[in-house]
Amino acid sequence: MTCTSHTPELPAPTLASSGINITSAAHLEVVVAPYPGMDPGDLVELFWDNCYVGSRLLTESDLRASICLRVPESFIVNGTSRVHYRVMQIGRGPALSAARQVQVKLDCPGGQPSALTGDENQSLAPVRIPETIRRQGVNPNQIRRGVPVTIEPYLNMAADDAITVRWGDVRMDLPRIKPCEVGQPVHVWVPPEVIMEAGEDLRLEVTYCIIDRVGNNSRWAPPRTLKIGCANPYMKNPPTDLLVAAEPRRRAP
Repeated sequence: MTCTSHTPELPAPTLASSGINITSAAHLEVVVAPYPGMDPGDLVELFWDNCYVGSRLLTESDLRASICLRVPESFIVNGTSRVHYRVMQIGRGPALSAARQVQVKLDCPGGQPSALTGDENQSLAPVRIPETIRRQGVNPNQIRRGVPVTIEPYLNMAADDAITVRWGDVRMDLPRIKPCEVGQPVHVWVPPEVIMEAGEDLRLEVTYCIIDRVGNNSRWAPPRTLKIGCANPYMKNPPTDLLVAAEPRRRAP
């Protein structure tokens, strides 16, 4: 004879984030909140996509506290997963919890960076800048127009990717990638105010990084270097009234 539990459905378990990335998958824990009738000897079983992944036999010290259960990394795969738990109590039927849906994305934008390359991801292509600007640098006229930059499509490109372009020490956050933009080059116009803020530099670095919808970080692409000439036209010929008495302007003989 099957014993049916009359216990109301338990609340769904919780996770630190609704999205699982490659970092969190390595040490993923699910939290079960205290539930009515919690007793020593209760067996809390965790299920990931209806597969048993672990359990905890409760003791006195566990009562009135949240229970953490670990999900082995081998169970975590790309896509949408469901996680729930079951409570087995002496003399009662099993009580099931509601299920929690989680998004899993283990593919880093640009591919998984190598630990040997530090903060760079060699799988990302450097930004593409018109050849004339790369060869001659950015002069004051070009500064007034701005500089076009193109980011090539990258491995594991996906909707909602957030790209940050770094122009010298100045960062530009781009709009998130739309579904129709996946697989297409990303065209960026670096405006004059960004170029002016970064200032002059004989070897200014231009690079970018990507963070996807669950927090996977591509790290920085290999930088492209540019010569930025006189970003501020007033720096070219300082006005006479800025000179101090100890440094008079010298006249040609």
